[in-house]
Amino acid sequence: MEFRLLGSVTVARGTGDLPLGPAKRASLLAALLLRPNHPVPLRQLTDSLWDGEPPARARSVIQGHVSRLRTLLDAAEASTYGVELATQGAAYVLRMPEALLDAHRFEQLVTRAQGQQSVADAVVMYQEALSLWQGPALTGVHPTPPLQAAADALEEMRLTTVEHLAAGYGRLGAHAQAAAVLRAEASAHPLRESLSAALVTALQRAGRRSEALDCFHQTRRLLAEELGVDPGDELSDAYAVALRGGQRAQDARRGPLPPGEGCRHDHEARPAHTVRAARTTVGAEDHRGEEHRGEEHRGAAPGAAGAPARTPAPAARYADALDLMPRAPRGFHGREAELAQLSRAAAAQAPICLVTGPAGVGKSALAVHWAHLHHERFPDGRLHADLRGFSDTGEASAIDVLREFLLALGVAPSHVPESVTRAAALFRSLTADRRLLVVLDNVRASEQVRPLLPGGSECVTVVTSRYRLRGLIASDAARPVPLGVLGPQDATDLLAAVLGADRVLAEPAAARRLAQLCDGLPLALRVAAARLADQPYLTLTAMAEELSDTTRRLALLDAEDTGVRAALHLSVRRLPAGAAHQLAHLGRHPGTHIDRGVAAALAGTGVEEAEAALDQLAAAHLLTYGAPGRWVLHDLVRLYARDMETDPRALARLLDHYIATGLAAAGAAERDGQPCFPLHADFHAPADVRDFRDRDEAMAWYAAQREDLALAATAAHAAALHDRAWRVALSLWPLMVWRVLDGWAPLLYTALDSAWADADLHGQARVLALLGWVLTEEGLTEEALPHLEAAPLLAARSGDHSGQATALVNLSLAQASLGDLDQAARGCVRAAELARAADDPTTERLALYHLSRHQLDSGDWHQALESTTAARAAHAPDARSPSRLLLLAATGEALVGLGERTEGIRCLDEAAREAESTGFDEGAERALGALLHLSADEAAEAAEAEEAAGAGGEADEEPAAPEEEYAVHGAAYRARYDKVRARQSVRA
Repeated sequence: MEFRLLGSVTVARGTGDLPLGPAKRASLLAALLLRPNHPVPLRQLTDSLWDGEPPARARSVIQGHVSRLRTLLDAAEASTYGVELATQGAAYVLRMPEALLDAHRFEQLVTRAQGQQSVADAVVMYQEALSLWQGPALTGVHPTPPLQAAADALEEMRLTTVEHLAAGYGRLGAHAQAAAVLRAEASAHPLRESLSAALVTALQRAGRRSEALDCFHQTRRLLAEELGVDPGDELSDAYAVALRGGQRAQDARRGPLPPGEGCRHDHEARPAHTVRAARTTVGAEDHRGEEHRGEEHRGAAPGAAGAPARTPAPAARYADALDLMPRAPRGFHGREAELAQLSRAAAAQAPICLVTGPAGVGKSALAVHWAHLHHERFPDGRLHADLRGFSDTGEASAIDVLREFLLALGVAPSHVPESVTRAAALFRSLTADRRLLVVLDNVRASEQVRPLLPGGSECVTVVTSRYRLRGLIASDAARPVPLGVLGPQDATDLLAAVLGADRVLAEPAAARRLAQLCDGLPLALRVAAARLADQPYLTLTAMAEELSDTTRRLALLDAEDTGVRAALHLSVRRLPAGAAHQLAHLGRHPGTHIDRGVAAALAGTGVEEAEAALDQLAAAHLLTYGAPGRWVLHDLVRLYARDMETDPRALARLLDHYIATGLAAAGAAERDGQPCFPLHADFHAPADVRDFRDRDEAMAWYAAQREDLALAATAAHAAALHDRAWRVALSLWPLMVWRVLDGWAPLLYTALDSAWADADLHGQARVLALLGWVLTEEGLTEEALPHLEAAPLLAARSGDHSGQATALVNLSLAQASLGDLDQAARGCVRAAELARAADDPTTERLALYHLSRHQLDSGDWHQALESTTAARAAHAPDARSPSRLLLLAATGEALVGLGERTEGIRCLDEAAREAESTGFDEGAERALGALLHLSADEAAEAAEAEEAAGAGGEADEEPAAPEEEYAVHGAAYRARYDKVRARQSVRA
């Protein structure tokens, strides 16, 4: 399946294009495809479908088109390709792998082409990118301003790519091909001067001078007639060259361009550097000696003014240039994307490229490797200094670095200024007309860098640091090039580079496990590889088993004076006291994700103080940013932090934070519900408890924190903090209801063990009831029954009437599954009475809902409808809550059973769509399963009758009536049902 924007807006399959229908539906699809995997608000969709003021029924028209698109996608089995058109609040989002979108592949190919070292390879990629175009972008859509602007932007990208392709042909000497490519586009876009200038140049170089001159004059006349302007410098310069019948001087001198520039158009390339008659010197001495002066000093005395200028060939200039760069790193592997990003950052004027990342990630190696790849770009030399910002030997002073640089530039030792200010000024002066690379390695702070910046607009500065150096970004426009850990494939390739491919291929799974245990950190991988290389009898599997022991891992990843522990020590010793205190306590976190509340609870500080410390740790790359407001602590850093001194009460504070936040989330998810447990005696109130705005926010928190909450409960159990362990586990109950088949039983068994150890009847009853229900839903009724039979009795003994009602409801489900519907119904009636007496409308509604289910299973349609009606009247739940959706589905089933099919189908479909859009799989499965049992023919007749009774819509826009979505679509319902079941199976 392929989605196309580069031409007619279509959805292509192997059997042909999907019939999208009217232009507005294609416009809707285009608006969604322009922002794949992002919600597109209804207002934005309206602007994309109508010029000016939209009709009053615009919303229903859009809903109708969305309905039709969903039907088309379902029929085409788009879900098997990972494609889903979902509703998200007041917006729609088309979720899809972006590789299915031709515009995305076009951009990827262009980006890859710009990063190629080989011009020929870049040309092939540009050709492949342009072959994706089937005509003008967004053909067939309604030409509203937003879509026209998007089409114009895509066309501009295409034209720029055409210019790059032509420039590539020119670099390869294929000037006739360049002219052929450019002529068609210049004819279609006669006012685009860059195209005309490139065509003039290509024709001239192809030996077709008269055509080149004619092209210029045609464009000049058109510019005058249409715009009243003269040609710009670029076109005029190309004409002047053609008139003289020769190349521009700068083109003749230009050497090979670095990756990312190999196919830039001539007008984008920077002019070659003009060499001075003699290098600038200060004083009578030149410490390099005559043998290093090179071609530029011949015919004139050293330092003489007015010496004749000569421009040596690039190779001669490079041999003559100064070079303080360390040797190229051995065994450098991968990092193609980061190298290309560094090349792009270095393409600006006087750029400062800031390579940042954690200790041991390979920042220095990347910078030096890039410097060696692009040595021809810097004919006047390369400077390198290790500022030792994280060294035990102390930082390098600015004056020491400047002295080394000035001596390398030819300044006599006696003439090097003693003050940093004067030395920096002289350094800027001497580099003003040079093309130099300056690498400043291991920088700790922005102030270390500023005196060492060169003065030339064609100089490139590369800075490496473990810190993000935001000050350098703000004051000097430094361009960040973040360096992360290696992915699994690159990490195993690095191991293979050290150990040999055969040894890694013999144990591929162990190699991947090693990469994971080393956190993908190149330093750790190299130390592990060195240990394996030194012990050829040691298998990768055995090494992985050794590293799996968290108490030994850091020791195993040390080698003499280097290793992970040593590298982290140098980072941590530079931290402010508050950040170091925070890091130590983060080592006690049993989970992987951290927010400011978690950090404050662990460290025993306020949330503002914790957030500031987290920001400092992230700036030092000891934490990484995850989702907004969340950070991740990598395993190796965690192991290091565990050896730091901490407060022994940290874990208890964290658990109390989770309990308080879980209760707040449960209250937002079920606003009329009651807390499922009281707080324990020594509860430590957190400094700040999150306030959840609504159910959606609460459920999002549960989904994000699920793994960490489960790990926290397990850690509490292991630490014998049993009163907290079962409470943390129970706090997840709203998510368990939402995702009942997600494998909750092991966690609940741990909670039950803690509840028994805590001797808490309330906790035992609640955990048993929840565990029994989960096991019943998993089909393990025989295992569930003893737990469910014990739960009501324990709840009654503890005086927990709401808990007793919940336990009876859960017991009724097991009884019903065993065929005893009458006993199940009686249990639900008793549960509703208990809940009503306890003033617990949530549990009362639950009991009535399950009573209706038992009545539906018995075919008692009237009683079932009465039960759902009573449940819905008990209290108005949140619109998207599970109980509302389940009740809506049950109401629909009862109405269908009573012969009110149209209204019943409407209720079932609404429940199914709401459940699917919110991820409530149990509700979606139940509603879709009921729809599948209805006759497609009868559903169609009901829909047609409703449609005939209602008002029609505009034929062009085809707004689907609500029932149109409910009838006939048996195949679509089946596809949606199977998708929900498949997702549940994966979770199980």
